[in-house]
Amino acid sequence: QLQASGGGLVQAGGSLRLSCAASGGTFSSYTVAWFRQAAGKEREFVATIRMGRTYYDDSVKGRFTISRDGAKNTVSLQMNSLKPEDTAVYYCGAGRPILSTISSALAYGYWGQGTQVTVSS
Repeated sequence: QLQASGGGLVQAGGSLRLSCAASGGTFSSYTVAWFRQAAGKEREFVATIRMGRTYYDDSVKGRFTISRDGAKNTVSLQMNSLKPEDTAVYYCGAGRPILSTISSALAYGYWGQGTQVTVSS
């Protein structure tokens, strides 16, 4: 079971740090990703960490950083230079996708409940 936290309201240019925690087991061997879903839009890929490597959507590259803390059994998403268009519900997902599918939500079988991020202009 995954638990996402850390969302909130922030002004444009600000920062937030999201955390995804696993309970009932470890997800150290899983690929963990962050997706987001804005109102009226489909869920879209943000970032993932797979076998020690990180991958980002172009829209967040250079602003967001995904990282894993094995000791705490968490995966974090540090979001800097936030923009109003980053406003969405952010979800963490875990799975074992092949490399070509890491940006597809269908490749992840476990999901957290989502945390709201709102960026005001």
